Amino acid sequence: MKSLQEKSSPFPIYPGEYLERKKFSVVNHGDVIGRLAVIRLEKGDTLPDIARHFNLGINEISAANPGVDVWVPKAGKRIVLPLRFILPDAPRKGIVINLAAMRIFQFKEENNSLVVLTYPVGIGTTERPTPIGQMYVDRKVTRPTWYVPTSISEDHRQKGDPLPAEVPPGPQNPLGEYALYLSKSTYLVHGTNKPYSIGLMATNGCIRLYPEDIKELYENTPVGTPVCIVNQPYLIGERNQIVYMEVHVPPEDSDAVELEKMYARLKDIEKISGRALDWNKIKKVLAEARGIPVPIFEFKQGRWAAPTIEVKHPDILYGRPEIPEMKTEAWYVLASTVSKEIDALKMAAIINHQGPQIPARVVSASDGYHVITGPFNDINEAKDAAKRLKIDLELNGIVIEPAKK
Repeated sequence: MKSLQEKSSPFPIYPGEYLERKKFSVVNHGDVIGRLAVIRLEKGDTLPDIARHFNLGINEISAANPGVDVWVPKAGKRIVLPLRFILPDAPRKGIVINLAAMRIFQFKEENNSLVVLTYPVGIGTTERPTPIGQMYVDRKVTRPTWYVPTSISEDHRQKGDPLPAEVPPGPQNPLGEYALYLSKSTYLVHGTNKPYSIGLMATNGCIRLYPEDIKELYENTPVGTPVCIVNQPYLIGERNQIVYMEVHVPPEDSDAVELEKMYARLKDIEKISGRALDWNKIKKVLAEARGIPVPIFEFKQGRWAAPTIEVKHPDILYGRPEIPEMKTEAWYVLASTVSKEIDALKMAAIINHQGPQIPARVVSASDGYHVITGPFNDINEAKDAAKRLKIDLELNGIVIEPAKK
């Protein structure tokens, strides 16, 4: 496949389109889908931007690349794209959501074979967790209105951010453009106006998807589709007679039931094969908890996992926040002044990835580095941005008037 090879590299570098990231075939009733890849970072990249482009959550790309700065990673560094997954231990019908992996799996029959579509998700916080159990899609709504629950309204009131009783469709609506209402009252699978919260415990119990993913899921999911929500941090799966193990950091209050189930499955593998597993390797996978399926056993000698491939950095990262050019007639907000450029770049990246976006940039000054947000059309937009900086990030922004002519 010479056409896929980069002439400047001694190894093949494949275009990003070569890498499956959403739709996979389930071959021979296997448990493992996808493959691993690496990509070389460029200046200005953030892990959230790479994650979104390749259909990953921030939890997945961060866990797979420990020690890499989320907001200001080093240019030139190769990072892992963890696009190999072990399917949850649940019936392969309808929608299955594994909270521990923060990932949704949708099973469908196509041409007499089983395929799975998978997307990263955001889930409920420790205080307001996403419920586990069997449900179904009760109804579907495009451009839903958000009727603000009393508990959430009170939380915002205490922060000095009072909410209306209902939020109509639009950029301020946290449900996004599409919503699947579940049979368990008040719980939804929906889009978001905060796409860079995907892969975080950041919701009030609902399941949140990237805007582009919820559109696909909405169109592919009929009313009545079963939804099974599980919490499985320890996964064992087999593909091509190789056994894989995938471990996610379990919640702090998680009991030992899932861990015991995992050990029982490993013992069964030893019994069936008549060979001992490499328990030191298993302990390492458990300790690292990188969320990546790792081969731990070969039922038949000579089997091997599909090799990790390198993909070319895309010219444009899908969904990456754009920063408008500065205008002398516009309003701005000085978010902060810091002494180190790296700290300023990190703060600007974090602000840029708020939802809806607050454009931010770093400007060098005599007293350090200024993090400037804007441009804004008028004083009201600037004041709204300053308010959001205070509520969301505890930054005391200073509104800057347009330069006088």
